[in-house]
Amino acid sequence: MKTMNKLVSVGVVLAAALAMAAEANVPDVLTAIATRKSIRKFDPLRAVEDEKVEKILKAAMCAPSAMDRRPWEFVVVKDKAQLKKLGERLPNSHCGSGAQVAIVVCGSLDNGLPGRGKEYWIHDCSAATMNILLAAHGLGLGAVWTGVYPGEDRIAIVREILAIPDGYAPLNIIPIGYPAEDPAVKNKWNPAKIHADRW
Repeated sequence: MKTMNKLVSVGVVLAAALAMAAEANVPDVLTAIATRKSIRKFDPLRAVEDEKVEKILKAAMCAPSAMDRRPWEFVVVKDKAQLKKLGERLPNSHCGSGAQVAIVVCGSLDNGLPGRGKEYWIHDCSAATMNILLAAHGLGLGAVWTGVYPGEDRIAIVREILAIPDGYAPLNIIPIGYPAEDPAVKNKWNPAKIHADRW
């Protein structure tokens, strides 16, 4: 019965995702992956709808995680003063480039896993980050992954501005907005990087 319930739940989620994609006219997943690009300049006059931000966060939480611990936390920054602080203190965050919102992906430093397993939060939150970037692109928005962890100075700045508590670390800052630039899509396919059966 539990297996059947899980299958039904997965079916409901997939149906909802397909319906969402059809309604929003978003690209299929392979097209989204192939055409995603980093956007660092945003339209400062066009706000990002709350509905789209929620869809992006839902996509983030669909990411896989070690032992299904889901160690992520997301700080959604919309306040102009906060975005300005991040942009001034961390210019490479591009929060001062017209971004209407930034999502700061944080992870729990104690995910309940033993030994080096505690470091899996980095992998888990990276998977969530990729989902954020793809969801933003699929919704017609631009975004870019800007690193925070493991730079101690950057971590300290983000922790100070956003009041991130001890026990959690910011992995990155993702500014999001409607693109004010249109860089070319890069063809990153390189068969030389593939090794069959062994290196």
